Amino acid sequence: MALHTWLIYLVAATGLSLTPGPNSLLVLTHGALHGHRKTLFTVTGGAIGFVALIALSMLGIGALLKTSADALTVLKLLGGAYLVWLGIQLWRAPAIHLQANAAKVDTRGAALFRQGLLAAVTNPKALLFYGAFLPQFIDPGRDLLLQFIIMAATFAAIEIVVEYLLARLAHRIRPVLERVGKSFNRACGGMFVAMGVALPLTK
Repeated sequence: MALHTWLIYLVAATGLSLTPGPNSLLVLTHGALHGHRKTLFTVTGGAIGFVALIALSMLGIGALLKTSADALTVLKLLGGAYLVWLGIQLWRAPAIHLQANAAKVDTRGAALFRQGLLAAVTNPKALLFYGAFLPQFIDPGRDLLLQFIIMAATFAAIEIVVEYLLARLAHRIRPVLERVGKSFNRACGGMFVAMGVALPLTK
């Protein structure tokens, strides 16, 4: 993977990590209830779950690229269209509302880790999303496995940093997100649409 491609991927992946989703909302809730240190278990579980989904997506992408030289172009166009669709859905989504019941939450580290892991791997949209997002940055002339490893490691690192920061700021961020949630959703949705249009056209 060329350095400039990785830098674009880094920026895009960071933006994606900031968008609302099951794991980020879970981390916000756990951070507000249990503090940032315990929420590290939740964050770690989610990151491992995302790496597993990325690996599954990569296996499918790699197999497809071996069957057709034009597969990457098709993947980029379909992936771009899917990102635009996701952006429109996020734009229309209602404001974020977080509801937490401390009495029903198991505070053991293993339980928090399991919740973070399951929140990631049980989201079928995430697997489809990675299948649309990752091909935008693949260079078929370079080693695919190495590119996949770099992308997975980069995304996991970004997720850990972003979600840990969310956990640390949970008490302050929750009321802010609920107050400006609609505008936040529209900003994130606009980012998805922009990526969906621009990324398939990049070389």
